[in-house]
Parts: sequence; C-alpha cells; structure tokens
Amino acid sequence: MTCREAERLVTPYIQDKLSGDELEAFLEHLEHCRNCQEELEIYFMVDVGLKQLDTGSGTFDIMGALQKRIAESYARVRRMWRFRKMEYAVNTLGVMAVLVTVMLQVRIWLAP
Repeated sequence: MTCREAERLVTPYIQDKLSGDELEAFLEHLEHCRNCQEELEIYFMVDVGLKQLDTGSGTFDIMGALQKRIAESYARVRRMWRFRKMEYAVNTLGVMAVLVTVMLQVRIWLAP
C-alpha cells in the first residue's frame, strides 16, 4: 500500500468503516510509515476532539484512545484470520467427507 492509499483510508479508519482486508493493509502500512502514523494521529485528534467538544464530555487522553483503537484493530484482524482458517478447515473436511462417501458408494456398486 502506498502512502496516498493509506491517507485516503485514514478517515474511514477513524469512522470504523474499513473492511477486514483494508484494515489489515492499512495497519501493515502504518507499522512501517511514520508519516502516515502522524497523519492518522492528527486526523484522530481533530475528529475525537471536535466530537468531545460537541458533547461536552470525554477524555483528555486522545493519544491513549488512538492506541486503544489501534490495538482493537489488530485484535479484529487476528480474529478475521482465525475465522478464515477455521472456514478453510471446515470446507476441507466437508470436501473430504463427500469424497469418502463417493468412494464408499463406488465400492458398494462395484463389489459383487
């Protein structure tokens, strides 16, 4: 992912509107790009700060809130990958069950 693509995803990330694959690519880019990290921090502080001013409540630890959001995002990506692995395993077992059933049926048909 390029910096331009990552910058385009900053606002959807803050609004929690990224798909699993977009989120994974965005987080991976953030790990290696300090400029995009700073861009995210600025947008997050402005967005959260304005919302807190509108409601008249909130926390003064906006950076802590961002770190918490990023940690939650990593947890979401890990859950997504565990789900994909489980889905793959279940699909594989289903195909194997069908193959075994077909092989047993063929054996019954061919046996005298």
